[in-house]
Amino acid sequence: MAPLKPAKLHSLVIITGMSGSGKHTAFKAFEDLGYFCVDNLPTSLIPRLIQMSKASGGKIRQLAIVVDIRLGGALPDSEGFSSQLKQLSGDATIIFVDATDEILARRYSETRRVHPLAHDRSLLEGIREERRRLSDIRGVADLVIDSADFSVHDLRNFIYENFQGETQVDRLIVSLVSFGHKYGIPHNSDMAFDVRFLPNPNFVDRLKTKTGNDKEVADYVTKHKETEEIISRIYDMLEYLLPRFAQEGKKYLTVSIGCTGGKHRSVVVANELKRRLENQHHKVNLVHRDLHNE
Repeated sequence: MAPLKPAKLHSLVIITGMSGSGKHTAFKAFEDLGYFCVDNLPTSLIPRLIQMSKASGGKIRQLAIVVDIRLGGALPDSEGFSSQLKQLSGDATIIFVDATDEILARRYSETRRVHPLAHDRSLLEGIREERRRLSDIRGVADLVIDSADFSVHDLRNFIYENFQGETQVDRLIVSLVSFGHKYGIPHNSDMAFDVRFLPNPNFVDRLKTKTGNDKEVADYVTKHKETEEIISRIYDMLEYLLPRFAQEGKKYLTVSIGCTGGKHRSVVVANELKRRLENQHHKVNLVHRDLHNE
């Protein structure tokens, strides 16, 4: 029998992040997409697994690996690890799934699970120690997902939308997030724009209970010249920056648009930016984070 010829590994994804953040929800989503998935593999074995995948004669074209704190000991040098992955696979993506300490603590309290670093210390101390140990690898991640902004279904759908049938090489994906400043700026924002200076539909009785997804609100917000000006300025900036980010190898860009409550103005602006970017054939995801907050 002739030896199998090495085949190109089409896509390599490393999933890491904080315990309780949703890494394994993302992992299951990649399984659903047909990736060959390996959980909790020692990092020293990852190059060998990649080589085996390449030698599989094309049977393994998409590979997803979870790396987390359960491995124990020190994680590898993050920059060196990232560079090695890029050399072994031209299409390697490191995903870091995160959430605030408070949200992680609440999730552990609700499930009554024991945090892997909290056997001999408090839960919050364990979470903070894990964050310290993972800070370097978070810094080299291609994509940071703040799972505080997603339900389990939202996180799974986010993976589907970004990785199903997509070639990630030289393709930058833009995530537009509308939000309310009173709930805080999304933690994974690369850029954030404040549109609270626009006329506020919340002070118009017939519009107060509606959202920026309703035509009446969109018409009210967009009839003011300031709205067209800020949308055009943000759009022009993104059109200038996106190809330059892509040229530098950036794969994901999160752009957050904030008003006071995240229901009216930011929603309208984000919707219009999505429309204009997609008209120029950019890949865009849209999340209205605070649309249904009280």
